[in-house]
Amino acid sequence: MWWGNQEGNKHRTKGNLSATSNQHRVTSFFLLPTPHISPPTSHISKAIRRIVLVLWLTVLAFCLGTYVLHPEYFTAECIANFLDRFRGGLMVAYIVLHILRAFTLLPSTPLVIAGVLLFPGQPAGVLAMCVTGIVLSSVLIYYFSEFLGFDKYLERKSQKRMNYIRTKLNHPMATVFVAAWAFFPIVPTDLLSYAAGSVRMNFWRFIIGIFIGETLLCAIYVYAGAEFWGRII
Repeated sequence: MWWGNQEGNKHRTKGNLSATSNQHRVTSFFLLPTPHISPPTSHISKAIRRIVLVLWLTVLAFCLGTYVLHPEYFTAECIANFLDRFRGGLMVAYIVLHILRAFTLLPSTPLVIAGVLLFPGQPAGVLAMCVTGIVLSSVLIYYFSEFLGFDKYLERKSQKRMNYIRTKLNHPMATVFVAAWAFFPIVPTDLLSYAAGSVRMNFWRFIIGIFIGETLLCAIYVYAGAEFWGRII
């Protein structure tokens, strides 16, 4: 009787140990780190970004190279002659060219003066078209830089510099800074748009600053007259 009880206890102990071991294996299985499997869409997105980046850099190099080698192609008169071919939709063509110009980093001053030559006696209309084109192009660049992931590139190159830019553009007075930058004619506004998109600056602060600064600057260009500004471009 005593022997039978002892044997039963042994069997129960073995059964408990076996159950505990199985439970431990199951628990360990669920605690294993899940392997990271990138979804197919992420690879597609990266591929699209690379293609877009290569195309953009190619267009940028071509435009800047042409600007350096043949600056005569980018005078106000030459631009006005080119746009004059689109008499049926001249206003639309003028605004579209303003938008596309931003992706080339070419100066906008000759294009503004070209508007004065194309629409004589309509300074308010030219100013409205210029500001519309510049604001739309700034919006596109803002999201374009975010799409290409410029923020990650800048952080890899210089975390300290990236933090400095982010602090400046997310300051409560950042709108004033953007407006001053946009108004200053020597500094390209497009670079600021790329930076603002990269650090994800507050969109409305950014776009209001662009609108104020560019409206003031374009008003000076437009109302000063095409003849005077054509001599100094």
